[in-house]
Amino acid sequence: MGLDVPGLERLDVSGKRVLVRVDFNVPVDEAGAITDDTRIRAALPTLRELLERGGRPVLLCHFGRPKGQVVEALRVDAIGRRLAELLGAPVQKLDESIGESVERAVERAAAGSVVLLENVRFYAGETRGDPELAAAYARLGDVFVNDAFGASHRDHASVSGVARLLPSAAGRLVERELAAFRRILESPERPFVAVLGGAKVSDKLKVVSSLCERVDALLVGGGMAYTFLAARGVAVGDSMLEADRIEDCRATLETARSRGVELMLPSDHVVAERFGDDAVPESVPGEAIPEGRMGLDIGPRTAERYAARLRDARTVVWNGPMGVFEWPAFRTGTEAVARAVAACSGTTVVGGGDSVAALHLLGLEERIGHVSTGGGASLELLEGRELPGISALSAG
Repeated sequence: MGLDVPGLERLDVSGKRVLVRVDFNVPVDEAGAITDDTRIRAALPTLRELLERGGRPVLLCHFGRPKGQVVEALRVDAIGRRLAELLGAPVQKLDESIGESVERAVERAAAGSVVLLENVRFYAGETRGDPELAAAYARLGDVFVNDAFGASHRDHASVSGVARLLPSAAGRLVERELAAFRRILESPERPFVAVLGGAKVSDKLKVVSSLCERVDALLVGGGMAYTFLAARGVAVGDSMLEADRIEDCRATLETARSRGVELMLPSDHVVAERFGDDAVPESVPGEAIPEGRMGLDIGPRTAERYAARLRDARTVVWNGPMGVFEWPAFRTGTEAVARAVAACSGTTVVGGGDSVAALHLLGLEERIGHVSTGGGASLELLEGRELPGISALSAG
C-alpha cells in the first residue's frame, strides 16, 4: 500500500499559483450556517505555509451533492467567509471554477491572498474524472497540492485528475493522515484492537476481512452487529438485519476464529419497540432480542467488556458508533467505548463521521491520538486499498 508520498518540500511555490484541493464539505444548519468548521481549520497549516513561502493558493473544494448542477444553497460563499476569518488573510471567492474569467481573476489575485473557486461538483465531469475538466483546472495552477484526505478515495477530476497533470505533492493534513494510518497498518504495537460500528454490515465486511489479518481483537457494535448475531443463530427481533449478508458474516466469523482473532459481539442490548428519539429504552440482559423489539445500543455488560478489552490495547482504531448515539437514551454504549479509547495510552486513531461526531459531542477529541477527517478514505485504507488521490501524487 503506497502511503509514502511527496510532501510540500518537493515544490517550489514562490510566486507561483498553487492549486490546492481541500475538503471543506462542512456541516451546516437549515439556515446554511456552518455548525462545525473542523475541516476548514484542518487545512490552515498547509495554506499558511504556502503563503509564508510566497505561494498564491487557489482552492478547489466540493460541498454537498449537487450532482453536476448549480444549486444555489450549495455555493461556498459562507465557507470562504469563515476561511478568511480563521486564516487572517483575504479570500476572494469566485462564482465559477473554470473558464477565461476565472483564469484572469487568478492572475490578478493579490500576493498574500487566497482564491476560493466555486463548488467543483457543479460540473458533471467532476465525479466522472473528466480529463478535459481536469485540464481546465490545471490551467489555473503551476503546481498542485492535495490536502483533501476526505476526498482522496475518489478518482475525481479535481483530486487525482489534476495531480496527473501538474507537479504535485501532499499537503500537511494528508501527510498527517497517512502517517497515522501507516503506524497502525504497517507496524502496530500489540495488542491491536479495532472497534467497528455503524448501521450496515455490507459497508464494513471488506474492512472486517482486512482487519482480521492485522488485529488481535475486533469489537463489533451498531446495526451491523445484528447480522453477525443472526449468523450465529441468535434471534435479533426487529433489529436492523441484512439477510443477504448472513452467509458472508458466517464466513467472516470462521475466518476470525481460524486466525485467532477475538471477534466480540454484543452479549446484551438496549432496545425499544420502535425507532424514534422519544422511544422508551429497555434492557435485554442476554444475546437474544425478543420479537417486537429492536436493538438500538449495546448493553451495559457489553460496554464493560469492550472497555476492558480496550484498556490494555497498545493500538486502537475505531470507526462507527455502537448505537444511535444522537439520542441520549441510546448513547451509553458509544460513550463507554469513546471514553475507553480516549483513556488508552497507546496509539489511537478514530475515523468516520459518526465516530468523530460522537467525540465532539462528548468533548473527547483532544484525548485521541489522531482524529481522521475522512471516513470513506479511512475505511478504504483499512480495507488495504489504494487511494486514487494519493497514488496520483507520484504521477504529476
